Amino acid sequence: MPAPLTDSVIFAMARLVDDAQSDTREPSHSDLEYQINRAKLTAGDPKAQGQLVGKAKRIRGTLNWAIENNPSGGEALVESLLSYLRACGGFRPSSPNYVGADPIANVVAAFRAESFTLTDDGELRPQVLENLSGAALTDALESYIRRAKRGVEDAALLAGTGKDLLEATTAHILVERNGSYPQGANFEGLLGMAFVAMDLATPQHPVQQGEPSQRKAERAMFTLACALNTMRNKLGTGHGRPWLSSITDAEARAAVQFMGTIAEWMLHAHARKKGP
Repeated sequence: MPAPLTDSVIFAMARLVDDAQSDTREPSHSDLEYQINRAKLTAGDPKAQGQLVGKAKRIRGTLNWAIENNPSGGEALVESLLSYLRACGGFRPSSPNYVGADPIANVVAAFRAESFTLTDDGELRPQVLENLSGAALTDALESYIRRAKRGVEDAALLAGTGKDLLEATTAHILVERNGSYPQGANFEGLLGMAFVAMDLATPQHPVQQGEPSQRKAERAMFTLACALNTMRNKLGTGHGRPWLSSITDAEARAAVQFMGTIAEWMLHAHARKKGP
């Protein structure tokens, strides 16, 4: 699963290479140039555009450009920088290239907010969501939703589970409302239970004269969620692309964005309609 690329991650990653207030340490500008070029982000590199910048500003500028123009390249650069810092001792306090406790704490927090764990020695791993519940799981789902709404394909499936984003969101809502959910039920059945628990309309609910216009949107959300579920590659995580082979890249991007929008809408409805 690629590293997350957000404003907070960008700021924290830039601090990891910032040696303006200390002795010079690795990575050097030459090292950064190699990593930037390898990630195909030269067009966003301030130094390549003739600017005189320090390491932190260089990485911050490059990643800020990437988040708008080449997100996958930005994610690759985050991963390669972490790998380089591990190799040169950036996470080892006894090393002359140690980046410092405060920058490490900041980047750990930035990744945690995106449901990733950065270990003491600089290994980045997605959180296993099966071990989370309650508010912690809500926060983790929201981080996946943010990625999904940007069209990041891997956000469709949740790390450490066989569930996609909508399945996990539906199960979470049912557990919070009912204490459990029937694990053998199909997705449409689970989604229907969640909608009923939140007093939302499904296509099975007859249209009532004079009903609020939101009810039509609720039925449409239900239908779209079920359609998206049928597009998924049911082999689950660890088996490559999360969509059926007949789904085009453009359709996959739209599908994951729809998943993010619906999951966000469901969590909002859950919070709004949650009982005391």
